[in-house]
Amino acid sequence: MKPPEEWRELPRSGNHNCFGCSPVNPAGLRMRFFSDGQSVLSRLVVPDHLCGWSRIVHGGVLGTILDEVMSWAAIHLLQRIALTRALTVEYLKPAAVGAAIEARAWVREAGGNDAATEGEIRDAQGDLCARANARFKVFSPAVARRLQIADEASIAWFERLFAAPREP
Repeated sequence: MKPPEEWRELPRSGNHNCFGCSPVNPAGLRMRFFSDGQSVLSRLVVPDHLCGWSRIVHGGVLGTILDEVMSWAAIHLLQRIALTRALTVEYLKPAAVGAAIEARAWVREAGGNDAATEGEIRDAQGDLCARANARFKVFSPAVARRLQIADEASIAWFERLFAAPREP
C-alpha cells in the first residue's frame, strides 16, 4: 500500500527484532513509515494470526500499531530517540484482519525531554477505528548512550538517521 506521492519513506533498520517495525521479524507487523514533515503514517494489512474475536484485529495489536506510529512521529519529527511513558487508546470501530488500515500520528507538544503525540487508525473506507494519546521520554543519542537504553549499533543507526537530510 503506497502513501500519497508527497510522503517520503523513513529509513528502516534490519538489525533488530521489534514486533512492530522490524522488517525481519517473521511474526511481526513489519510496519513501514512515511512522513510529510508534519505527521507520520503507516499503511498495512494485519495478518490473520493477530485476530481477536470473529476476524477483527485484536485490541492489543491496534494499541501496538498506535504506539509504533506515535513513537516514530516523535523520533522522526523531533529527531530524538523516544520511549513510551504512557499510552491511552480509545477503540471506536472494529478493524478487520486482512483488510487495509492506515495509522497516522503527529506531535502535539514537545519540550525538554518530554513529548506528547496523538494518533489514529482508519479503515479503507476512512472510518475512524481507534485513536490514542501518548507521552514519551525523548533522548539525544548521547544521553541514550550514557543511560545505556540501547545498544551501540542502534544508537549509531539513530545518529545516522538524524544526520540525514530532512524534507522541507
